[in-house]
Amino acid sequence: MPKEYYQDTKKRQGKLKHKYRFSAYNDESLKQLWHIRLSGIEAWTLVGSIIAAIIALVVVMIAFTPLRELIPGYPNNNTRREIVQNALRADSLEMMMYKWELHLANINRIVSGKDPVPIESALIDSVRRGRTRIRSHSKEDSLLRLEVEREVQFHVSSLESNRQNGLQLQPLESVHFFAPVKGAVTDKFDMLKEHFAVDIVARPNAVVSSTLDGTVVMAAWTSETGYVIQLQHKNNIISTYKHNAKLLKKTGEAVKAGEAIAIVGNSGELTTGPHLHFELWYNGYPVDPEKYISF
Repeated sequence: MPKEYYQDTKKRQGKLKHKYRFSAYNDESLKQLWHIRLSGIEAWTLVGSIIAAIIALVVVMIAFTPLRELIPGYPNNNTRREIVQNALRADSLEMMMYKWELHLANINRIVSGKDPVPIESALIDSVRRGRTRIRSHSKEDSLLRLEVEREVQFHVSSLESNRQNGLQLQPLESVHFFAPVKGAVTDKFDMLKEHFAVDIVARPNAVVSSTLDGTVVMAAWTSETGYVIQLQHKNNIISTYKHNAKLLKKTGEAVKAGEAIAIVGNSGELTTGPHLHFELWYNGYPVDPEKYISF
């Protein structure tokens, strides 16, 4: 190594170790107000730390505040709401096309001398098979749906077993349901749109109550519907509560009618504001909760 290069290197290292004073003076009295002594290495370290703190602050503000909606291409609440509405419209159009196909098929059956198939029963069968589902779902939601399908299959089997044994279930009209939450229904039950529930807007942090005595068969989180809790009741009834802010019960716990099980929230991607998504299933089929419960 050349001697000159070695000497230059030593000089640069020496400059980084030299102490420098940074001072602030009053312009009129020339009185020193503030000062700090730093070496070259300490000064560069301080500047790097300040830059890293600024970058971290910007990242936090973008990730956890509404400022992220100012980024071009990032979906805001209106965009997400339009995505959901467009998906529902697509579901409705596909269902209408399927009904026309059933209608034409029935005409062909009548012309050929066969009995027509009732459109209502065919629609219910198509819903249970999931033929009109067009949205892709996350792994967590797929597991939730598999669990629900197992529960439905189990209860359909139980229903057949009860019928064979001569047992009859109590009609829903005679069951006294406890309102899970009091509020305004903003989205009603609609079989054609695959909205097998009612959406109820309630006051912030309202308590969600069990609609009947039962057992918690699911208490989990999904990316689309947030915190979800599902209860199994007597008489082959299942109730599901979605988009909660917090769950108060765990899987396997027994609850009483009117007992607190969750807190109303706005969790999950498929939500446009704080509300409760409430589903009621009977004998493996979804039913309109407004026919039996006053919200």
